Amino acid sequence: MIVRAGIFYDGTLDAPRANVDLIVENGVVREVRDSGGACDREAACVVPGLVNAHAHLEMSGEADTVGSLALLTPGQRLLRAVENAAKALRAGVTAMRDLGGSNNIAIEVRDAINEGRIPGPRIAAAGRVLCMTGGHGWFVGREIDSPMEARKAVREERRAGADCIKLIATGGVLTKGAVPGLAQLTEDEMREACTEAHRHGMRVAAHAIGTEGINNALRAGVDSIEHGMLLNDESIALFKERGAYLVPTITAPCCILEHAEGGGQPEFVVRKAREINEHMQANLRRAFAAGVKFAGGSDAGTPFNFHDRYADEVLMLQRVAGMTPHQALHASTAVAAELIGLHRGILESGEPADFLCLDADIGRDPGALTRPVAVFKAGTQVR
Repeated sequence: MIVRAGIFYDGTLDAPRANVDLIVENGVVREVRDSGGACDREAACVVPGLVNAHAHLEMSGEADTVGSLALLTPGQRLLRAVENAAKALRAGVTAMRDLGGSNNIAIEVRDAINEGRIPGPRIAAAGRVLCMTGGHGWFVGREIDSPMEARKAVREERRAGADCIKLIATGGVLTKGAVPGLAQLTEDEMREACTEAHRHGMRVAAHAIGTEGINNALRAGVDSIEHGMLLNDESIALFKERGAYLVPTITAPCCILEHAEGGGQPEFVVRKAREINEHMQANLRRAFAAGVKFAGGSDAGTPFNFHDRYADEVLMLQRVAGMTPHQALHASTAVAAELIGLHRGILESGEPADFLCLDADIGRDPGALTRPVAVFKAGTQVR
């Protein structure tokens, strides 16, 4: 298949090229060359498939996410996850990382997709989150209260088939009684989890909103901080020293606040989102300007934050963090792919043919990402 692009972005920060032919064979990019001769289809713009480094397939954007989960059986949660995986793929998400769920559901969905039985993105799955007793996310978590329990929990998730590990370093927005600014798992507990996970080649993400928890997690050796809204100058130095990634999930609090009035969300959820939002933009802009590595991830599944709207996060990276459209695309393709470790997230010879055909150049019309004309995964058109 030969796809002719008026403007072509390969996922790197190299300047986009005009009039390019993308040659696809057996699901892989065979060649990228100057256009010429016959082609099978044309597009105003071609970009790599999007990579969502933070999603929750069992959650579907319900107003009261935790309350809704409590009413669902494991079978119903599985059906939701299958549906959300298909929605994400059709919207242009060709790879994702599921960062916490119940009953090994994301792991089983991943395997079914890999076997070709159901449609969906390539998935790296964390399984259960590791949290302190009664901590944020305990309802889909494995509670731990010592470094030794942290080590054992990593081994349990590995046995269950997890690709990566998710730690809960601070309170969160959706768990009643959990304060986002307060630390939860200790630095020693997280260090033991990181040591064990890394020994087995597993990467570690930490849910961390408050400053102390962010810095504890970075010192403990996590590979990425999820959310990170209350980071400070010490955090920025630790990010750069350790080479860790920041996945800011900007749309998560923004979606909550957009539906604050009459949205049916618990009062405590709106209140906590509002408190975080006061500091988010200034802190994220400072981190990006300082050279912290940002990877795209939306926390899809949280209130009004739908799996088929990941492109909104790419736009938020521009509006809130101060990125250009090209930088935001890079963060949401190559950088996010580098973090989750499934492929490189770029379009060059030998890489998976995961790409989107758009109706306009994102450099001129960033919103083109929200309306893909066609989506391809491994060279097969899925939209």
